[in-house]
Amino acid sequence: MRDDLRILADRSYRMLFLARTLSLLGSAVIPVALAFAVLDAPGGSATDLGLVLAARSLAQVALLLYGGVLADRMNRFRLMVGSDLLAFAAQAVLTVVFVTGRPSLPVVVALSAVNGAAAALFLPASRGVVPQVVAPEQLQSANALLRLSRNSTTIGGAALAGVLVAAFGAGWALAVPAATFLGSALLLAGVRVAHPGRAATSTLLADLREGWREFTSRSWVWLVVVQFAFVNGCFSAIYVLGPLTAKEQLGGATAWSMIVTAQAVGLVGGSLVAMRIRPRRPMRVAVLATFGFLPPFALIAAGAPVWLIAASMLVNGVCVDIFEVLWDTALQNHVPNEALSRISSYDAMGSFVLGPLCLAVVGPVAERIGVPQTLVIAGGVLGLVTVATFSARSVRQLPARVPDAQPAKV
Repeated sequence: MRDDLRILADRSYRMLFLARTLSLLGSAVIPVALAFAVLDAPGGSATDLGLVLAARSLAQVALLLYGGVLADRMNRFRLMVGSDLLAFAAQAVLTVVFVTGRPSLPVVVALSAVNGAAAALFLPASRGVVPQVVAPEQLQSANALLRLSRNSTTIGGAALAGVLVAAFGAGWALAVPAATFLGSALLLAGVRVAHPGRAATSTLLADLREGWREFTSRSWVWLVVVQFAFVNGCFSAIYVLGPLTAKEQLGGATAWSMIVTAQAVGLVGGSLVAMRIRPRRPMRVAVLATFGFLPPFALIAAGAPVWLIAASMLVNGVCVDIFEVLWDTALQNHVPNEALSRISSYDAMGSFVLGPLCLAVVGPVAERIGVPQTLVIAGGVLGLVTVATFSARSVRQLPARVPDAQPAKV
């Protein structure tokens, strides 16, 4: 652990780490604060909240590929500073709108969409900057620390949001993310690294095509992205049918809160585990970790006790973060830096492409065939896809790093 923390002695990585921590803390506050701000507004409803959240999601998805192209063309740190400042401006205006007590739904929806656009510009760039500030042998430690920060701020940010809303009101709570986005921008502006991107000598469409060729030319990349399209789609059944089962059989919201908290603790534990392991075949371990997603399906379907389901979700959290750290590190080690952000944007889009559809259909399917049956089918599909992915030689045999060129013998 001490060896992993030494990477924070590097100024550029330390500034990146602190900036990401601030930004992630603000992002973790937004869902709780925004939900109560919308619902507490005059005439606020669940439909209004759905529109606000959908606007952010749609804007992010629509602009992800564009964000990847920009991040491979220009200085990624400057792009991240710009996206943070855009998020700061949108969040500051949103705060004023709610604090003054005059929230207009179209205005709130538009500002939420701006926040989604800022996230779409930030995400691909943030995936590409890590190899610019750390040596290849430090990538896994760097990614694990960033994941640890993400998971810790997710837990702490949600708790902080609850305290802020209770103490000052939802409108004022929205000012905290604005401050964290501004702080993140100031920290990132202080990082000085060489710009490895390409000159903008081609069109946007040509860059997207080139990114697609880079993406599809690596079978291990697109196979795992296809796998996680199904993994994320199938696991959405847990997030829909899990709370329903908790309400009807396990004691309600308190039981589900315990289960979700256990998963969050597992995510933090997974980051710590990922700091320590150095597998020779990282994607072999990463895909094997995906089997840790299966126990919650069986246990919830069987109506197992809360503690047992919580234990399975804790294991799931550990496996999620082991996968994420190894996956990010593999991409950074094996994908040319000048194409990394575009491939990351294809990864983000592909991995979640089935999520909205599955969220929409899992309820009706469960009503028709039953909750246990739906969970068993979803878990079975997840397991089969994982077996198929693991059977691919390009996935199993991917080395930890591209072999260094050997000096010529004389």
